[in-house]
Order: sequence, then structure tokens, then C-alpha cells
Amino acid sequence: MSTTAPGGIRLSLREVEDLTFRALAGSGVGEVQNRAVTASVVDAEAEGVHSHGLARLPTYCEHARVGKIDGRATPTLSRPAPGLVRVDAADGFAHPAIDLGLPVLAGTARRQGIAALAVTNSYNCGVVGYHVRRIAAEGLLALGFVNAPASMAPVGGTVPVFGTNPLAFAVPRPGADPLVLDQSSSVVAKSEIVLHRQRGEPIPLGWALDRDGRPTTDPAAALDGGTMVPAGGHKGAGLALMVEILAAWVTGACLSMDASSFADNTGGPPRTGQFFIAVAPSPLTGEAAGPRLARLLGAIAEQPGARLPGDRRAAARLRTAAEGITVPAALLARIEGYAKA
Repeated sequence: MSTTAPGGIRLSLREVEDLTFRALAGSGVGEVQNRAVTASVVDAEAEGVHSHGLARLPTYCEHARVGKIDGRATPTLSRPAPGLVRVDAADGFAHPAIDLGLPVLAGTARRQGIAALAVTNSYNCGVVGYHVRRIAAEGLLALGFVNAPASMAPVGGTVPVFGTNPLAFAVPRPGADPLVLDQSSSVVAKSEIVLHRQRGEPIPLGWALDRDGRPTTDPAAALDGGTMVPAGGHKGAGLALMVEILAAWVTGACLSMDASSFADNTGGPPRTGQFFIAVAPSPLTGEAAGPRLARLLGAIAEQPGARLPGDRRAAARLRTAAEGITVPAALLARIEGYAKA
């Protein structure tokens, strides 16, 4: 039951699910597409990744209404080679396209040892870690690569060529949830800057540059013609290029510099891409695989002050399952407006 809380309204995850589904339905999104996106939004809120949760929902609704997303698109699956799966999202959300391809990807990887899934002509897929975690839950190693509209220039350049181009990795663990690493090629995901702008908060110095190439703490300046800062300089830019080749070039999707923005209503469908690789580890790892992985991860987790990737999100899951989340009243009112339309 929703209640008033400091800083906003407290919602249970069940209420987040209901609100998300109603808002998308009110924006013309079909039931199959809606359920796929709603599951992703709820999962993001459960893990404390609010920038890909309800904060992103008004943009999804707007883009479905203006036709930047086809909210009723039917993705189609093809098999161009024995180890390859291709899904055309048909200008719709990436989520239902990925949902269509993942079971085929997993089955093929189990039979052959390795397989790849290319998703093309799609839209923002939310948290990449959400998708690779589901592959790892099938007992498979998973890699995910996603391109996004250009917002990051190469090192030494000034014109954006890459998106924040996130990638994620997941490995199954006996008796535990998969270990998931999820990061963008930039210092921070662009959605975090959007979230700061929504909240009226400055961004940390070093996240972005303004349109004149100067470091800024103003999220509006970063988003209005500014650029993201590559993580680790050359390393982040190189990572963004690798992701671009896999998620855009290999899949046949729009290059980041040709994709319309995820943040506004201008332009047609972004037609970005996602690329996933699944590997069956057991034929390679041998009988001592479980203890060896446990030893590796234990060497990290047992050190004072160290933590495994995903620990914070796991803790957030426990907290939100018990306490729910707090949503700013203005954001909640805006989403309710879409739900009632």
C-alpha cells in the first residue's frame, strides 16, 4: 500500500508493477510488449537502479505516443547460421525482442557450447545486467553489448561518435544467484545525468563536458549539446568502439552517430542494437569448477573493504522487497497522468 514518506511516496514493488503497466497501456503499448518492459522497470527499481526504473518511464510513454517506439511491434526471429540467432525488433522496445531470442540462444548454447544473439532495429533495453543475469540463470556464461545514441567523443575529439555503450557479464554460481558485472563505457551512464536533472541536483565534476568541451556540474549543460567522459580515457573510448562494432555493426543496427536520441521526441525510431554471447562452461571447466570459482570470488569478498560486483544490488533487492521504494511526488503524478489517459 502506498504511503507518504520523506522525499516522496513509498510504493511496494507490486505497486510499481501495476503503475508501470497502466502507464504503458495508457500510452498504447501492447500487452506482450508491456509485460516485457514492466518486468525490466520493476527489476531496476528492485536493485536500486532508479535511472532505469520509474524515472525512465515517462520517456517510454512519450516515445510510444509519438511513434518513436512502435509499442505494438511484433519482433521476428531468424537463424542465419547454426550458432547465430537474429531478432528484428521492428522499431519496437528491445525487451520483447530479447525475450523472444533468449530461449533460442540458451538452447543453442547448451547444444553447441556457444551461441550468439543479435537484436536489431530496437530501442533502449534498460539495464543490460538484467538480461545477462537471465542467461546465466540457465547455467551459461553470458556477455551483453548495447549501443546507444552518440553522446561521447573519442579521446582527443569533440564530435560524439559513441553512445555510453554499456556491456555486461554474468557467470552462474552453484547455490547462489549469478555474479553480474554491468558498466557503461563512459564514467557514468547518461541516464544518471538525466536523473540528476529531474531531481534538480548537480552532477559530480568529471562526469561530462558542456558543448564547449569544459567540465561541468550542470546536468542541463551536459545534456544540451555536451558530451560524456569516457571511463579511463583511452580505455573507455576503446571499449565503446568494441561495443559499437558488436552491438551496431554486427547486428546491422544504426550506428550510434546515426541513431536518434533516447531523451527527446525528435527523430524517428533510434533502431539501435544489442548483442549477446552465451557459453556453456561445463565442457571446459572440469569437475573442480565450482570450488575454483568460489576460491576466486572468496579471495575478493573476504578482504576487508572489498566487495564483489553486484553486492550492492543484491542488498538493495532485500531492502526494497521489505520496504518498497520512494518515488518523488511530482514523478508519480506525471506517471499517473499517462496511466489515466
